[in-house]
Amino acid sequence: MKEAVFVKRNTEKWQAYESTPTHDPDQLTERFIELTDDLSYARTFYPKANVTRYLNGITAQFHQKLYSNRREDRNRVARFWREELPLLMYESRFKLLYSFVFFMGACVLGWVSAANDDTFVRLILGDAYVNQTLENINNGDPLAIYGHTGQVSMFLQITFNNIRVSFVAFVLGIVYSFGTIVILFKNGVMLGAFQFFFFERGLLLTSVLKIWIHGTLEISAIVIAGAAGLVMGHSLLFPRTYSRLESFKQGAKKGVKIVIGLVPIFVTAGFLESFVTRLTLPAFVSGSIILVSAVFIVWYFVIYPRQLSQHK
Repeated sequence: MKEAVFVKRNTEKWQAYESTPTHDPDQLTERFIELTDDLSYARTFYPKANVTRYLNGITAQFHQKLYSNRREDRNRVARFWREELPLLMYESRFKLLYSFVFFMGACVLGWVSAANDDTFVRLILGDAYVNQTLENINNGDPLAIYGHTGQVSMFLQITFNNIRVSFVAFVLGIVYSFGTIVILFKNGVMLGAFQFFFFERGLLLTSVLKIWIHGTLEISAIVIAGAAGLVMGHSLLFPRTYSRLESFKQGAKKGVKIVIGLVPIFVTAGFLESFVTRLTLPAFVSGSIILVSAVFIVWYFVIYPRQLSQHK
């Protein structure tokens, strides 16, 4: 291969490695291996060329980064929450935005559909749920359904179901992101129809102060899981300089890390739904829980990742 052809084939990859640095040890290792392969080739066929000196310099830089990352971290779990997950969220910030837009668009569609079709809410939520809720409204306790199940069994069931939904939203990203979009759309339409059902009966504020005690974390986590699915789907659609298989491996690994990071969120949401939502709390207390949950989600998954990336 002529030197000019070798440089043309790989320049974009080399420039991407320099312009988009990574702190992920696995990704650093993969890049270092590719660079050493390129350097070995250049040393064999173009030993005195500028490209060989360039590759030698950039490979040395990656070696230093890789060596520093090999230092044993005594608290790998803490570093994951403190740095790795936030930096991954910053890297995936546009996927998070797209997931949010898809979900909110579906919510609006669910609301509008329920407003224009009297049968839509029953179609989406089911007759049993609607009939039970209407009976609860007539009895003066619109959201009594949250107090009918044992707390511990409800906690386990809800937490498992929420984790399952988030995992499905992520895994279906393998269908070039389409499956993830379907899950976001389905849950968004359901939420929009659900909230209109209470709005139509003058109970929107009552439902918000009750349901969003746990819903703030639960819905946010589903949107973030959607972002994880889009990360994997995007890696298949746009492999860039990698082979499609290699790009998929990297996208899947990033998505799994995001979904794992959501487990404590779902556990907390399940706890709130099982032990707190069923209580009759003053509006100030309910509003405070909702506000604190929302602030945490925005700070940890949006603001803090940006701040952290600026100091790296």
